[in-house]
Amino acid sequence: MTIWDSIILGIVEGLTEFLPVSSTGHLTIVSKMLGLKIDDPAITGYTAVIQIGAIAAVVLYFWKDIRRIAVAWVRGLVNPEHRGEFDHRMGWYVIVGSVPIVIVGFLARDLISGPLRSLWWVAGALIGWSFVMVAAERLSSKARPLERITLVDAIVMGVVQCLALIPGVSRSGATISAGLFRGLDRVAATRIAFLLGIPALVGAGIYELKDALNGGVGALPLIVGTIVSFVVAYASVAWLLRFVAKHTIEVFALYRVLLGIVLIILLATSTITAT
Repeated sequence: MTIWDSIILGIVEGLTEFLPVSSTGHLTIVSKMLGLKIDDPAITGYTAVIQIGAIAAVVLYFWKDIRRIAVAWVRGLVNPEHRGEFDHRMGWYVIVGSVPIVIVGFLARDLISGPLRSLWWVAGALIGWSFVMVAAERLSSKARPLERITLVDAIVMGVVQCLALIPGVSRSGATISAGLFRGLDRVAATRIAFLLGIPALVGAGIYELKDALNGGVGALPLIVGTIVSFVVAYASVAWLLRFVAKHTIEVFALYRVLLGIVLIILLATSTITAT
C-alpha cells in the first residue's frame, strides 16, 4: 500500500464512517479500485485500524458530553444517591449497548474478514438496508428526545449494530434506524449511534492492528490514513448532526440504492471482480 492509497482511504473513511452509507462498504469498493486485495487480512485490518482516527474525532467533538457521562457513571458507582442521574444511566446504556457487537464481532471474525468481503455482499447490503432506513423514517414517531432514552433502546440499538459487521449495511445506518423505530428523534438516535460506535470501533481497530502490521501494510500508511480520517471525520460529524436536525435520512438511502445498482452492473458485466 502506498502513501497515496492511505490518503485516499483515510478520506473515504472520514467521510463515510458516520454517514449512514457504510464506511466498510465504501472502503471495500475503493480498495478494489486501487488494486488492493480486499479479502486480504492485512487490508481488512488496515480499514479497521484507520477507523480509530474517525473515533478520535467523535471523542474530541463530544468530549464535554463524554467526560460528563464518565464522571457521573463513576460517581454513581461510588455513591448510590447519584444512580438516578441521567448521565450515570447513559454510561450504563453505552456499556450494555456495546456488548452485543463485541461478542458477535469476535465469534464471526473469520466470516467478517473472509466471505463477507465480497462486493456482491456489499451491493446487496447497500440496497437492502436502504429500505429499512426509509421504513424507519416513515413509520417511526420520532417523538422522544435524548433525555427519554431507556435501557431497552440501548440494547436494541446495540443488537442491531451487529448487522453492520456485514459490509454495506452501515453501523450508523443500522443504529440510527433502530433508534428511529424505537421512537427516538433523529438527533437523539444519531448521538447514541455515535456514542455506541466508540467502544465498538476502538476495539476492532486494536484487535486488527496486528494483521495490518504483520501483513506488510506498514506503520506509515496506517498513521497517515488514521490522521486523514480524523480530520475529515471531525467535519463530517459536525455536518451530519446539523443535517439530521432538519432533514430526513432518506436521501442517504437513495444514494445507497444507486451505488448498489451501479456495483451490481459492474460485477455482472465482469468489469470488476467480487474479491
